Amino acid sequence: MTYSEKLSPWCVIRLLPNMQHRILARFRRRSDAEAHLQVLHRLIPGMSFTLIFNVGSGKQDQTT
Repeated sequence: MTYSEKLSPWCVIRLLPNMQHRILARFRRRSDAEAHLQVLHRLIPGMSFTLIFNVGSGKQDQTT
């Protein structure tokens, strides 16, 4: 996870078949992500979208 992705943990994702997903947008605030999600539901009513909080794995690459 890059530094810019860590700054924007709220993600709007599109749900795909076979338990897959695609991140469409990232936001710093939940309210911004929810507003974007509402717009997507209005513009594309047949697709499945959801909102997640993506904190990452927390593990850092360590070389020994």
